[in-house]
Amino acid sequence: QLQFVESGGGLVQYGGSLRLSCAASGFTFDNYSIGWFRLGPGKEHEGVSCINSSDFGTYYADSVKGRFTTSRDNAKNTVYLQMNSLKPEDTAVYYCLPCRATATFILGFGSWGQGTQVTVSS
Repeated sequence: QLQFVESGGGLVQYGGSLRLSCAASGFTFDNYSIGWFRLGPGKEHEGVSCINSSDFGTYYADSVKGRFTTSRDNAKNTVYLQMNSLKPEDTAVYYCLPCRATATFILGFGSWGQGTQVTVSS
């Protein structure tokens, strides 16, 4: 059973930074591309990033390109999301899931976990 535990969220001021972590278990981590997704107040789920299992290639939503960076450590079964230059519109609960991505979309599959809350004050 795929399980994810997200952590690292918090309250940060406009322009600040946070680093989120996603610890995975219950499956062969190396075989899966892993994405970050978010659910903001009054919004639908949005695919934020996706990192490939094989070549570590990355995909990002246009809204975060140039500000967010995802990475993974297969030895630790963990994916990270470094978020810089945060804006109030980045306020959301952030989740990780297996993903599939192209240049135009990021899709997740599976069940949402608890997520980690990120709040950016203006």
